[in-house]
Amino acid sequence: MLLVFILAAVIWFAGAAMGQSRDTRFKVLGALFGAVIGLNVLLPPLHPLRVATGGSAAPWLLLTGFILIVLGYRWGLNRLRARTKPVTEKPAQSGAFSETELNRYARHIVLREVGGAGQKALKNAKVLVIGAGGLGAPVLQYLAAAGVGTIGVVDDDTVENANLQRQVIHKDSAIGMPKVFSAQAEMEAQNPFVTVRPYHRRLDEEIAADLIGDYDLVLDGTDNFETRYLVNRACVAAGVPLISGALSQWEGQLSVFHPASGGPCYQCIFPRAPAAHLAPSCAQAGVIGPLPGVIGAMMAAEAIKLITGAGAPLRGQMLMYDALYGENRVIGVSQRADCSVCGAVSEED
Repeated sequence: MLLVFILAAVIWFAGAAMGQSRDTRFKVLGALFGAVIGLNVLLPPLHPLRVATGGSAAPWLLLTGFILIVLGYRWGLNRLRARTKPVTEKPAQSGAFSETELNRYARHIVLREVGGAGQKALKNAKVLVIGAGGLGAPVLQYLAAAGVGTIGVVDDDTVENANLQRQVIHKDSAIGMPKVFSAQAEMEAQNPFVTVRPYHRRLDEEIAADLIGDYDLVLDGTDNFETRYLVNRACVAAGVPLISGALSQWEGQLSVFHPASGGPCYQCIFPRAPAAHLAPSCAQAGVIGPLPGVIGAMMAAEAIKLITGAGAPLRGQMLMYDALYGENRVIGVSQRADCSVCGAVSEED
């Protein structure tokens, strides 16, 4: 028997040295023990080969039985362990919610104003966010967390060190990365059940109409009037609601613009861009870090209200927040009949 064990050891360790897998080496050992049992059954009792391999099949059969019991025990134990491991659930591919999603959105679903129907509306919604900076950061985070099914994000900028004081979706390790891809990574890490569409380019006349027409709702968090006017024109033409926010130092404002459902468009309120010195950028005038989070979260809340039909959106109203003195004001805003954007559309209607 010693000869057989020596041969088995040689096969095992030589196979390992040659890079053979454990399964392959077990198969070779199985074939060896099968041959040994066959020799002890078929050859005469005093045959030299039978004597060299133990002289009897009985001990080999006992050894084989013991090995099979051990392997069977390990197989059963692994099956039991597999049954107790949590199953990693894949995102649902249809409009139905998985168990993980139902648990994730439970605090929405129990809200009378949202419920299951509202959460399904969020899942089926397609929302476009213009800008992944100060306002875009909290907007994107909260829309993804809320379970908005498809979120597009447009921005041609890259993450800079000076952004990180307020653009909280981006991390220090993302400096130099396009903002849309940095934001996409964070959103998908936070909620794998949403689809993020990054557009690493500047929004211009060439793509604005087609892109905005593919979405149900647009949120504008840009910091220049040229883009704001472009977004407003495309939204009015496509009949898509627009939520627009703006920041300066300690103050922020937001409103919902959707002339098709009543109220003004953006250009009704701001018919012309102000002089540069009257509307300095954040880089020039500064901005307190948490302010974009406050206004961006409010914009996300307005988006959820519009999608689910909850409450009263800020349509025909503008909310202004003063962080320095902790004051809110809401003023009424109305459509201008002579507006060059929505006035022309109204006349056609």
